[in-house]
Amino acid sequence: MASEGAEPGSIRPGGRTARVRESVLRAAGDALAEHGFDRLDLADVARRAEVGKTTVYRRWSTPTGLVADLLDDMAEQSSPRTATGSLIDDLRANARLVATTLSDPRQGPLFKSVIAAATCDPRTAGALHRFYAVRVEEWSGCVTEAVERGELPAGTNAGEVIRAVSAPLYYRLLAGGGPLDEAAADRAAEAAAAAARAGVYVD
Repeated sequence: MASEGAEPGSIRPGGRTARVRESVLRAAGDALAEHGFDRLDLADVARRAEVGKTTVYRRWSTPTGLVADLLDDMAEQSSPRTATGSLIDDLRANARLVATTLSDPRQGPLFKSVIAAATCDPRTAGALHRFYAVRVEEWSGCVTEAVERGELPAGTNAGEVIRAVSAPLYYRLLAGGGPLDEAAADRAAEAAAAAARAGVYVD
């Protein structure tokens, strides 16, 4: 049973309900990638997912509720970080994963859509922040391990280093700042590593 006061889309179901959620979230991601947030329609998502409209409206209520749940699901499904034992190799792996994701024909437009949604809806913004908090926390270990190995100065803020890796890649996605390829990923990783070694991210 849902807890009192729970928001639509906030309950983690099991069994058939879990399968319905999976189908609906997949359909929502497809719709976002194809048409963007401003044309996201719950009836269209229900049709794509082959579930009843009433089910979708009852559970998610609004497009923003659906996007927030999609982001939470994406955070739950995120791949574990690479651990190579080398700071630069770890950061390159992170950057290449980000670049591959953002240049994907489906994932790139999907991220553009949810970022756009987050600029105008607090709940979506909160879900987007949670998504990135999970990813930053997951990859921060490569920085703390580098500090322990003596590769980086003590007190280096691991989260800031990881954000510095991704930032130029998201700029390319959102501002058309060049290709999102392996070379761009490696430059982003190397720039973040150089700044970290120089103590830029020491608190």
